[in-house]
Formats: sequence, structure tokens, C-alpha cells
Amino acid sequence: MVKYLNYLILKSLSKQAPTTGIGLLRIFYGLLTFMEILFLLYFNHLIFDPTPFFDVEYPMIPFFLCLWGITAAFLTIGYRTQFAAISNYIFWLIFVNFTSMQRDFDGGFDTFMIGVGFFLLFLPLDRSFSLDNLRKKLSVNFFSLKPSLPNTTTILAYQIPVLVCLGYLYFDSAIHKLFAEHWRNGLGAWLPSSMPYYISAVDMTPLLNIEWLQKFIGYLILVFQFSFIFLFTKRYFRPILLVIGIALHLGITISFNIYPFGLGMLFFYFLMVPFNFWETLKRASTFPTSQLTVFYDEQCPLCNKTVIIINHFDILKAIEFKGLQTYAANTPALNGINQEILLSDLYALDKQNKLFSGLDTYIQILLKMRYPALIGHLLKAPGINRIASYLYRKIADNRVRQPCNELCVSDNKASRNISTWHDYLFDNYAKSFPKKFSRQFSKILIIITLLQLNCTIHYGLLYRLGIDLRNSTILSPLNGASNALLMLSHTFIGITPHALYLHDHFEGYDDILAITYLDEKGIEKWLPFINEQGRMLAPNWGRVHSMWANIAVTPTINTPRLEKFIMKVTAFWGTKLNLNLNKTQFIIKRKKIIMPSQWQKDLRKKNLQGKWQNVGIATWKNHQIEIQWQLDPAIFSISSNSYKHHSSHKQETP
Repeated sequence: MVKYLNYLILKSLSKQAPTTGIGLLRIFYGLLTFMEILFLLYFNHLIFDPTPFFDVEYPMIPFFLCLWGITAAFLTIGYRTQFAAISNYIFWLIFVNFTSMQRDFDGGFDTFMIGVGFFLLFLPLDRSFSLDNLRKKLSVNFFSLKPSLPNTTTILAYQIPVLVCLGYLYFDSAIHKLFAEHWRNGLGAWLPSSMPYYISAVDMTPLLNIEWLQKFIGYLILVFQFSFIFLFTKRYFRPILLVIGIALHLGITISFNIYPFGLGMLFFYFLMVPFNFWETLKRASTFPTSQLTVFYDEQCPLCNKTVIIINHFDILKAIEFKGLQTYAANTPALNGINQEILLSDLYALDKQNKLFSGLDTYIQILLKMRYPALIGHLLKAPGINRIASYLYRKIADNRVRQPCNELCVSDNKASRNISTWHDYLFDNYAKSFPKKFSRQFSKILIIITLLQLNCTIHYGLLYRLGIDLRNSTILSPLNGASNALLMLSHTFIGITPHALYLHDHFEGYDDILAITYLDEKGIEKWLPFINEQGRMLAPNWGRVHSMWANIAVTPTINTPRLEKFIMKVTAFWGTKLNLNLNKTQFIIKRKKIIMPSQWQKDLRKKNLQGKWQNVGIATWKNHQIEIQWQLDPAIFSISSNSYKHHSSHKQETP
């Protein structure tokens, strides 16, 4: 088995694939991380403060979130990608494992983002759509000597992340699903789509009311997740898996309020796109011929670097660059212009042989490149054009011209500083010692596979079958070792049980709670948290949704835990709404819902239309919350005793 794995890895090393998909994954992973950081900044006090706004335990959290945001921005634009990838990975580890994000505000996709972040450390992130790629091109001073940079990588850079982050995840999740009745009935997608806490504002009722369609989707998901790991490397199955996977996660993003999870998985499918698609897309999206020919001074380093930069961002290939000294004599439009005048400006010819010079050349470049055309139009505006012309003239007249033979040497030191771990591992080590590399790489892959098997067997099989190793004197140490391994793999690689939306989550989930308040005129209003239907409102999605729907309100409610989150929600949103907490009465409401394991027509509509019942009152006094429950504990699993939460931070109540 090990020898065969070595053979497969050695064979894959020689196969090359474009880095386009990896570059797009880096961009959208960085954007999703940046979006999550903005979310954490907005809900900073709700998530990290023991008592929102009153007891601030981590005052430096916003500062470190901003540092993380800078890292995510660097990763998105591909600037110092190796440093950005390492820093981003460390930030995910720290925030998920050392703050309340993990305990109370699990976003449902944190471990996935950690796993993807781990593999990003070893991928060629700088070869497509990156500023690091431009920095490498600028390591030479002349456009004619622009280095030919690789835009391909070994196919392993695609296969291994997909195997672990998608294949292992799907297979583990499918095993858990087999133990849930509603999944065995083909209703795994239908049931959460009818739960008010989980759904988005998009009404999916017409589709939910088609029983055969919902069962088809449910069984398709099971078949898809079981077969993915075996079929994703097969050429003819990849497009099928790609379409199903995109549809699945796009549906999650649109229909549920856990959009970060849906988007994270959706973006990862850039690695599943057939490789020839990128080449086809490139040919279809670029101009067949250049739209503008730009003539530049071949002996001006500044001009050459400007041309290199423009050429890098000219995605549609609309601009053609020609050396002025080489091509001026053969260009009729330039023949009547004095040589010194030609060298003092940047000249360009469009397809109609109209000549442009100076700032007008830059304006035409921006217009022909299409996507920055707005900047080009702004530069035409009277006031802006005058200022831009002055700045252009000042730079153009003070530039230094140097013969190519003095500055043509590449800056090797700058080039070395942009090298990545992928360059060292695959371009240097693997090419020099392919057999040794394949042996070592196969061992690493086997270790990761064993870590996943440990997770799947322990929690996907033994736990689901009711086999508790702790009751066995002989096997008890094995249970401890398994948990220790799972903790390590969970923390650093994101390997975790994917028991999502199973029977133990929905079975008995017959009550949902919401919170209203009485304003100064005694009028009852809903907090911008749960609305009259029972839906969770934006922006309380993602990890805030997880806090309320998966931890605070569950089939078996833990009273102190529920009251803790009622305290957090009322303090946070009460302060956001500028309410005087000491004078505001919050009303806790309850509504009955139905979560069956058999299909029912209009279940989503019925669950949204139920009537609310007042079950408790929460009041604040001097940073303390007191909750009086009015409901009989025999009917609802909440103690009727009042509960007080004390804040240690002595600050005036807003």
C-alpha cells in the first residue's frame, strides 16, 4: 500500500496544472476572512466581553483584530503571501482556541478555515493574481528582460487539499448522517430549511413543498458525500462533482443564515474546476488583438517599470508595448516628431491610428483595460486633469535615463525574499530528490489519514453505536489517546467530527425563544435579533446564530447557560439601541414549532406563523440582570427561580 502511494505521488509530481484556481482560492479565502473580522469587530462586545460593554475582559481585542485584518488584506492581494498565510493561520488558531469564540460562538466553519489555512502555507499562492508576482517581475529594470515566471504547479497542490478538506470531511459527515432518521428518510436538507432559527429571508416554500425533490436532494447529498473521496480524481466525474458541490453550498449560502460556512466551502471548489477551463476562459475573455499600442523609452528604468506594472494588470491583454527606439522609425504616425520630444513623453496609437501622448496615453490605457475605466474618465475631469497633468509633467521631466547595460541585472536578493515554502519543497527539494520526497510525503499523508480515521471511528461509529471505551479497563487508555490525538488534529489541521444537523440536534427541538422590550412609552418592540416570525435577523448570523440556536436554545435547555446569553443579548442590543437598561423591561417569548422526521407540506410556513407566549421578564439594575420565569418548569425546561448576573466592571449604565 505504501509503495503504491509512493508511486502515485511520484507520478503526480510530473503532472503540471495552472495555478489559476489556487490564486482565486487565496483571494476569496482572504475576503471571507476579512469579512469575518469585520463581523467580529462589530460584535466584539457581545462575543468577547463577559458582560457586553460593562465588563470588558479583552480591551486589546479590536487592536489584534485590526492586525488580523491587515494580514487578511495582504493575503487577498497576494502581498508577501507566505508571511500573510503564516500570520493568518496563527490568528485563526489563537482566536478560535484562546477566546470565547470556540466555547460560545463557534461559527460552524472555524475548523474548516483552519484546515484550509494550514494547506495554504504550502501552496504556490504568489503565482497568480498577486502583487508578489509583480514584485518578482520588477526585480529587473527593463521590460524586454521581464523574467518568465512559472504559472503552473504540480497537480498535488490541488489533489491533497481537496482530499483532506473536502473528501475526508464529506465522508465523515456522511457516516454521521446515517444515524439520523430524517437523513435516512431523505429529509436532511428539508428539515433545517423549515426551522425558523436557521433559514434566511429567501422563501424556499415552493421547493420545500415538492416531496420527491426534497428526498432526491437528501439522498443525493448522501451519495455525493460518500462517493466524493473515491471519484474526485477521475477526469470524467470531476465536472459532475463540481456542479453538485457548487449547487449544494450555493443553496446553503442562499437558504440558510450560516453563509460563512456555505461561502467557505463554495470558494474551495476553485480547486475542483477542470484545468482546461481556465485556458478556455482566458482565450474567451482577452482581446484577439491589442486595442492600444504604447511606445516607451527603452533606456528609461522608470518607463520600463511602469510598463511592467501596466502589463501585469492588463488582464484582458488590451495593451501592446513597443520600444520607442526600435519601432519609432517604422511607425508613420511618429515620423514627423523630433527624437527628443518623443523621448520626453509616453506615446500611444489606437486602432484608428489616433496618436496620444503624456497623460492622455495613461487615460487611454485605463479606458482600454476596461475595469479601471472609471479612473480614466475621472482623469478627464477639468480640475483633476489639470492636477494630474502637472504631476505627470513633473515626474516625466525629472526621470533618469540609463543605458540598459548598466541596470539590466536582476536583483537576485529581492527575488529570494519572495520565495515561498512551496518553492523550497516542490521546485527545489522534490525536483532534486523526487523518490525521497515521495516517500516522506506519503508518510505525512498516511499520518493525516490516520488522524481522520481516529476521528471518524471514535465519534462517527463507536459513539453513534453507543460503545463507550471508558467503561473498559483495557480500552480506557485507548480512549484517552484517541481524544488527545483528536484535540491535536482538531486544533492544528481542522479535523473534527462533522455531525451537522442530525437527530440529536433537532429531535425535541419544539420551542424557540425571542426577546422584546418595552420602550419609554410602554410600546412593545422586537429587539433586532429574532423577529416576529422567529427568524434570526442580519447581522446576527454565522457565529451569533450558533450561540443562540445551538447553545442557548436547544432541545434540552440548560438554565444558567440560557440566562447567560439572554444577559449578553439584552446588554449588547440594549446598548446599541441607546436604551436605558435600568428603565427597560425585556420580555422573553416562546413559540412552539414542529421538527418531524417525516415530510409535511408547508412546514416552514407553519413554523413561521405560530403564536408567541410570554414566559419571562428580564430587568437590569446596577449592572445586574434579574430574570423572572413565568412558565411552569414541567412544561418548559427552565427553572422558575430568578437568576442574577453580577458585573464586576463598575461603569455607568447607559
